Amino acid sequence: MSSPSIVDRLLKNMGNMHELGRQRAFELGNPFYAQFEEDGGYYRKEMPSGEKYLVTIEIVTDENEMPVEIKDTIIKKFKD
Repeated sequence: MSSPSIVDRLLKNMGNMHELGRQRAFELGNPFYAQFEEDGGYYRKEMPSGEKYLVTIEIVTDENEMPVEIKDTIIKKFKD
């Protein structure tokens, strides 16, 4: 019997996918954006420093509809 592939293991636990994205964003020195039901349609922006904000976002795309920039507007800062 063969062992499950890496893809099979990742797909088995889809709950960890946002954590992988968060980790990679921080490795690159970028903020991490996520949307949670309790935030009423806004996004959370988490900085590598740990600061968290509630924001609206605008995704700027190029002529091929590929994202090139995220512009955010801070609604409020979460308290630590």
